Amino acid sequence: MDRYRTDTNSPAVIIGAGPAGLTAGYELFKLGHPSVILEADEMVGGISRTVNYQGYRFDIGGHRFFSKVPYVNDLWHEILQDDFILRPRLSRIHYKGHFFDYPLKAMNALAGLGPYEAMMVMLSYLRAKAIPYNGGSEDNFEQWVANRFGYRLYSIFFKTYTEKVWGIPCHEISADWAAQRIKNLSLKRAIYNALVGSAKSMNGEVITTLIEQFHYPRLGPGMMWERCAELLEAQGSPTVFGQPVQQIYHHNGRVTAIKALNRRGEATEITGREFISTMPLRELIFSLSPAPPDKVLQAAHNLRYRDYLTVVLVIDRENVFPDNWIYIHTPEVKLGRIQNYKNWSAAMVPDTSKTALGLEYFLWEQDAEWKWPDERLIETGIRECVQIGLIRPGEVLDGTVVRMKKAYPVYDNYYHRSLAIIRRYLEQFSNLQTIGRNGLHRYNNQDHSMMTGVYAARNIFGETNDVWSVNIEQEYHEESRPESSASGERLVPMRPRDHAPEPQHTFDEIVEEAYAGQVVEELFARLDTLAMGIAVGTVSGLICAIGILLLFYHPANMPELSGLTRETLGLDPDWVKIVIGITGASGAGFLLGSSMSLVRNCLIKFYLGFTRKRVEASQTQAL
Repeated sequence: MDRYRTDTNSPAVIIGAGPAGLTAGYELFKLGHPSVILEADEMVGGISRTVNYQGYRFDIGGHRFFSKVPYVNDLWHEILQDDFILRPRLSRIHYKGHFFDYPLKAMNALAGLGPYEAMMVMLSYLRAKAIPYNGGSEDNFEQWVANRFGYRLYSIFFKTYTEKVWGIPCHEISADWAAQRIKNLSLKRAIYNALVGSAKSMNGEVITTLIEQFHYPRLGPGMMWERCAELLEAQGSPTVFGQPVQQIYHHNGRVTAIKALNRRGEATEITGREFISTMPLRELIFSLSPAPPDKVLQAAHNLRYRDYLTVVLVIDRENVFPDNWIYIHTPEVKLGRIQNYKNWSAAMVPDTSKTALGLEYFLWEQDAEWKWPDERLIETGIRECVQIGLIRPGEVLDGTVVRMKKAYPVYDNYYHRSLAIIRRYLEQFSNLQTIGRNGLHRYNNQDHSMMTGVYAARNIFGETNDVWSVNIEQEYHEESRPESSASGERLVPMRPRDHAPEPQHTFDEIVEEAYAGQVVEELFARLDTLAMGIAVGTVSGLICAIGILLLFYHPANMPELSGLTRETLGLDPDWVKIVIGITGASGAGFLLGSSMSLVRNCLIKFYLGFTRKRVEASQTQAL
């Protein structure tokens, strides 16, 4: 057995050369301390790698480079410099023969759904706002999304695709995943975005789900991490490939050594002072020696991971579709998402007259499709692309398949319990930190994984950052109210507290709190003018439609009206005029509802200003 010992000037051994592990190594380098990185595969990047097949480059799933954290953006630009390019985003949803723009475009969605379905979607949304599903309880993905978008829109645009990705029913997926990935997007905010053309919410905050441009490495995301590994190698922090970890030895609450086994079966033992792991938590727990208690082993066994494969097709056509990617919500095909790599960067293809498409399938390793030969998977991909009308069979020149195990940690309804057990057990190790998507069993974006690496590196040298707090933002837990956040720092609120009885306020306390704006905002909450306009407009349109139907079925009750009035109200037996009448009623209702809420908000604002002046005068007089 070969032995590799890190000295006091090389205190960190890092398991995994993905974004988290390499960022940890890079941060250590910036702090003046080298490291050694063990990578089980033969290339860096983890799921953010870029594969090269016959000169055609492709991702393991598309990776946008966008972050709210300035430090992460600075790192990206520092590593790649001029090779970090800005790209426009274009993505759509394919559902039953129609393409829907994503983010939402009002007229496009209306045209795809049709007037009836659009009206039913809005009624479903209003119903969810008035009477939340399951009494407002949001224990799973289905409840969380239905309460924000309405059940009808959830069933069209969320249910099918989500169940393709995770392979389990939506009511078995934890609400945490929706809160983390969809974040502060709602139907109201999506409509606001469609009307004003902004990826920001009404309070000016960027909605990550709706960003319309992003940075991207010229040769794919793997270029970022290949360059990072090269920089580290040049500074004495090597990445050792083909070294899957077999055992992690520990004694008295400290990790002492790691044993890795290369493809030839040769073992290497690495000792060190500090250890950082991006391994899947399940594999980490199983590799510990001595073994953890049975309760911890069972918790690790209960953690699940979704596997992924991409079928890459080389198409003999210059332009297949303009999107970066398309979500396939159509339930008749197993295909989940299609990437058009040339639209991410023109340099991703060697011949601009050709196009490379990545067809993404989400599977369990035990699924039959996972074991299919590449030829059968390529045939399936071609057939499904033809079925949804994207290509013709004779256009396919070549194809290949890439599989990625444990691509996505699964957020089922039981993972919380298992994760808590594992986390408590790992806290006993003073020199071991777990980071990254699989190291925390958290569906982090790339920037979140990088920040866990930055925090872990700084912890080695005296800081006390909680790597588990990354990607726990305020919008994920609306009950939380962080005290403050410096610019560029990620909000880390406290967990929602159990609801304790509210203390009784005296009149003087109520006046003081009202002046401070703490109670008044609860008593006189601002009405949303857009939501009120949509609600009144929808009801007005429905009343008009019902009235017209009643008059048509009972013509004897139709009043004697002038031709102009009848035409305006849509009472003539002309469908165009009927639609105009209903639309006019909806528009008038929208204007009425939004105007009423606007006037009400102005009056309340005036009243509160007047009241505050009285409070100020009273307090001044008392003084």
